Formats: sequence, structure tokens, C-alpha cells
Amino acid sequence: MELKDIQRRLRESIAASGIQQKEIARSIGVSAQTVSKYMKQDIFPALDTFAKLCALLDVKSDYILGIAEY
Repeated sequence: MELKDIQRRLRESIAASGIQQKEIARSIGVSAQTVSKYMKQDIFPALDTFAKLCALLDVKSDYILGIAEY
């Protein structure tokens, strides 16, 4: 799995959550602009932020990372 595929899965999971980017940002301790960058640019959150994001979105990190198909 390539980084672009991981980023795509993360973007899709954020979009599918139905949670507003502003609320995601507040919940995981980043700015709304940072969440927007996850969605529109090729950046990936720090590992601690990634863990918080997966918990908030109720998505397994294994799925995002391409280790498992869910």
C-alpha cells in the first residue's frame, strides 16, 4: 500500500463520518485548517493524532493503513 492510498482512505473515512471538520479538529486537538489539509493535501497526521482520529471516526487504523480490509 502506498502513502497516497492511506491518505485516500483517511479522507474517505473523514467524509463518511458526517462529522464537520471543525468538530473533528476540536475533538482531536488540531486546527480546522489542519483537518482541511488532511482532506485536500497530501499530509498525514502525527501518530498520536492519527490514533485520536481513528477513535473519533470509529474506524480501525489497520483499515486506514491497508493492513486489513473492512
